[in-house]
Order: sequence, then structure tokens, then C-alpha cells
Amino acid sequence: MFEVAPFIPFFVAAALALWLRGWPRALLMIAVPLLGLANLWLLGEGSFGTWSVLDFQLLLFRADRLSLLFGYLFHVAALIAIVYALHLRDTMQQVASLLYAGSALGAVFAGDLLTLFIFWELLALTSVFLVWARRSGRAYVAGLRYFALHILSGLLLLGGIIFYGQAHGSLEFGQIGLGQNPYGWMIFLAFGIKCAFPFFHNWLTDAYPESTPTGTVFLSAFTTKVAVYALARAYPGTELLVYIGATMACFPIFYAVIENDLRRVLAYSLINQLGFMVVGIGIGTSLAINGAVAHAFNDVIFKGLLFMSMGAVLHVTGRINGSELGGLYKTMPKTTVLCIIGAASISAFPLFSGFVSKSMVMSAAIKNGYDWVWLILLFASAGVFHHAGIKIPYFAFFAHDSGLRAKEPPANMLVAMSIAAALCLAVGIYPQALYSLLPFEMAYTPYDVTHVLTQLQLLFFSALAFVWLNLRRLYPPELPSVNLDVEWFYRRLLPNAARGFVAAAFRLDQRLRGAALKGVGNLIEGISGHHKPEGVMARSWLTGSMVAGVVLLLGVYLLLGFTL
Repeated sequence: MFEVAPFIPFFVAAALALWLRGWPRALLMIAVPLLGLANLWLLGEGSFGTWSVLDFQLLLFRADRLSLLFGYLFHVAALIAIVYALHLRDTMQQVASLLYAGSALGAVFAGDLLTLFIFWELLALTSVFLVWARRSGRAYVAGLRYFALHILSGLLLLGGIIFYGQAHGSLEFGQIGLGQNPYGWMIFLAFGIKCAFPFFHNWLTDAYPESTPTGTVFLSAFTTKVAVYALARAYPGTELLVYIGATMACFPIFYAVIENDLRRVLAYSLINQLGFMVVGIGIGTSLAINGAVAHAFNDVIFKGLLFMSMGAVLHVTGRINGSELGGLYKTMPKTTVLCIIGAASISAFPLFSGFVSKSMVMSAAIKNGYDWVWLILLFASAGVFHHAGIKIPYFAFFAHDSGLRAKEPPANMLVAMSIAAALCLAVGIYPQALYSLLPFEMAYTPYDVTHVLTQLQLLFFSALAFVWLNLRRLYPPELPSVNLDVEWFYRRLLPNAARGFVAAAFRLDQRLRGAALKGVGNLIEGISGHHKPEGVMARSWLTGSMVAGVVLLLGVYLLLGFTL
């Protein structure tokens, strides 16, 4: 059988898309994920594409149950995002999106670290064009910051690979773990940057809201999920990840509640959901790993649905701030319903996709003695219902009437959102279809009385708290502002410090140059003073004095001649 690596169809289609226009390009873009999915299904588990570099054996394609799940997911996500973007006539966006999806597939099927590094860098290079495609000043600057952090991730990964190759004599991409060696920490940090670990997460909340309405859908699907896959492959059972993930699940809640830009709210919500996945990988049991990757699968779908619904609002109204929206349910009822399905899924309502995967991670936490982590995840679940389950649809489509009377988005956008909504419901109603694809065999039933009642109580009291806070006017108002968290250090502190340093350097330079010029002036004045009429060099000298001077010099010369 002729074997084709999954990334190749996307790269070939990107090259063809440069020359095709109109419906031929649209057909090509729709066909690529469908044919690619069929190709991957036929390939199944196995490996091929061995090549050698500097005595290292590299492997272009290696598929097991873990990588196959992400492979299927990325093809489905690419299809939905491509359908959503069919109305575009932007060659740069369409080519970049195909290359981006192909790079993600290349990364998850890489059998060695060097091949992973190549696609890791391609992910950064291709995705930044989706930010710049908005062609605004803010998007350009956000894209630069985004690209800088991803380059740092790539440099750390490359350094770790070099140390790893020296230590092991192999570049096989398998379990690495943390230890006393430097490469484990370097690769861990490289993966962590792309996974939006705390203090390195602002590339996500900064760049995603500045991307185009369609570009954000692609961005939300691939980069962070490749990092989740890499952590699951290289660092399962690393306890540090449990605490990092718990932090990720919690801190975005507070920023999302006060944020006005609704796509930025979703960016914080994405970090919150990544926290659940990271906790599952850190616990490391089969149930926890299954829960982490299942939640990654579901998150791509329901988070993509929410980003698509907000992208549709931005597309038809030109606005995305909660303070400027409201009342859109009157003229956008279909988008409203689809958004609510996404909100119910991310909030883990029973019969929606989020419920059947999030409960796996929380069950693994309580079964393995992480009681405090379980409580933190419970709090995070309530928080995500507040800011993504309620705030997004409420402030976009209900709340106060903004007076906007926008029509529904183009049909292709509605079709893409409908596909995602159908998947959210299908997985929630029949989770065994997803469970059968997970890395480990297991017997898990999400719909038992304990899980259902616990989640319903949590959602009920969270909704009650939201209503009470609104009625008491205690809920943070939607204000037209930009909120900074850790990025304050490099968007405010560092620029201000740099400007202060430059200003001080200029002041010091002026003082030094002034002192030097004053010294030179004094020297010239001193030298010229000897030649003035009253100066030493201008005086009359007696002939005898001149002769005495000449004799003295001659004597010194003769003395030196005899002694030397």
C-alpha cells in the first residue's frame, strides 16, 4: 500500500491554493481534510518514513492510539474551520491555515524529537500569519509578541534535543520525565510555553482576540492541543503538572469575569480548560490520561463553536465588546442557539460533551488522593460556567438591548457551527464512540447518580450566584478597557524601564560630552595663552640665553653619546 504521511495532503493543497481561485480552491480545501481522514483511517497504527541524520535514526510517521486520536481530531477541526471560512477570498489566510493544520499533524505523528522540532517551528511560523491577516496595528504588534514567545519555545526545545541526543544517543520521542538532567526541564518548559503555562500564557490571550474571526477558530484548535499531546507523550505522571494544571484552571476565571472583549474571555477560558487536561496528564493513571485527551478532543469542538459564534457576531456587527452588544437574539436566533449549545458543553451540562470528559479527570483526582486539587477543579468548573457558560451568550445576545439589528452570518458559518453543535450533542449523548478511541481500555460510566447530581447542583448554584450578583449590581460591569495580567511586565514595566534607561543614558551622554568639550576648551585656551602678547612664547629672549640653551642641549647630547 502506498503510504502518505498525514501532513503531506495539507502541504500540497496549500501549494495548489496559491494558484487556484474561487470554487476550485474551496472544493480543494474541503476535500483535503476528508481525504486526509480517510488516509489516516487506512494507515492505522504503525510507522514508516525512517531517515538518518548525523547517525541518528529519525521517524517521520509513528501512529499509536494516542497520536491517532489527535490525528482524527485535527482533521475534523480542520474541516469545520475550513467550512467556516469558505466565504473568504484571502489567499494568505487560506494558505497559512492549510500549512498550519498540516504542521500540527506532522507534530503529533513525529516519531523523533528532531522531526517534532521541525513541525514545532512550522506551527509558530504558519500560525502567526493568521494573526497578522487582520491587518491592523494591534494585530501586527500582538503577532510579534506571539512569535517571539514561540521562538523561545523552539530554542528551548532545540537545546533540550541536543542535550538529550548526547545523553541517550537517540532522538526517539517517548517518555522523558523530569530529573537532574537539563534536557528534561528544557523540553518541559518548551512544551509548557505552547501549552500556556502560568507566566507564559499571554501569547494566547494577547494574539487570539486580535486574529481574524476565522483565524481564531484555527488557532484555538491546534497549537495548545499539540502541546497537550506532547506532554501526554513525554511527561505522563509528572506530579508537578497536577499543581500547574490546577493553577491554570483557576486564575483565568478572575480575569475572564472582568474582561470586556468576549473573544478574550474565551481565550482565558481556553487556558482554564487546558488546566483540566494538564492535571489529568500529571496524575498519569489510565483514567486520568484518557480524561485529559478526551477533554482535549471535546474542547476543540465546543471551544471552536464558541469562537465561531463570537466570530460570527464580529463578522456581522464589527463589534465584540460585551459593553457594545446585547439584544442580538432578536435578529440572530440561529447563532444564539448554537452559541448556547457550546456554552452548555463547556459548562459540562449532562448530555453535552464537556460532561463526559471533565468528570473523568475529576474522578481520577479524587481516586488518587488529590482532594484539594479536586476542590480546586470543582471551583474552576463553577467559574467556567460563570464566564463562558453564562457571560458569553448573555452579554452577546441578551443583556441590555444595544440597538444592533444584525442579520445571521453567511450560510457556511452556520453550517460549520451546526456541525460542531451536533458533535457536542452526539458525544454527550453517546460517549462510548469517543471512549473507544482513547489510548487505554477502560470501563467508565459518566452518567451515574453521583456525577449527575453533583454537576447539576454545581451548575444550579453557580447560575443562582450570577443572577444574584447581577440583581444586586455586584457583578463586574462590562467596561471598554484592556486588562493586563502577567503581560504587564513586558507591555508596561519593561517598555517603561527601557525608556527610562535610554533617557538616563542620553542624560549621561550629554553630561560626559559637555565635560569633555569643556576640558578640550580649557586645554586649547591654556595652549593658546602661551602665544598671546603677554604669553611665555611671545616674550623677547636675550641672545645669551639662547646660546646658553643651545650649549646645554649640546652638552646633554654629548653626555648621552658617551654613556650609550
